[in-house]
Amino acid sequence: MKKTLAALVAVATIAGSLVVAPPAKAGDGAVAAGVAGGLIGGALLGGAIAASRPAPVYVAPAPAYVEGPPCHWTRERFWDGYGWRFRRIQVCD
Repeated sequence: MKKTLAALVAVATIAGSLVVAPPAKAGDGAVAAGVAGGLIGGALLGGAIAASRPAPVYVAPAPAYVEGPPCHWTRERFWDGYGWRFRRIQVCD
């Protein structure tokens, strides 16, 4: 199916290029239409190129190590209202 469609498009393109159009005169407005078509085509092409730029790449900052007080984890027993429970807490000196 794709080959058939491609062949039909190719035949239509070749047939369209063989059609002889009468020469355009400046008074017919063909020049203005060509200029307008070129401006519109350029705007579309420029918009497509501008939209296809890759997104900026985010670079994370380098890690910073801060010297702080020595900390350690320990278990703490606490009363929760129903009984004694244990939890882990971080203790910094």
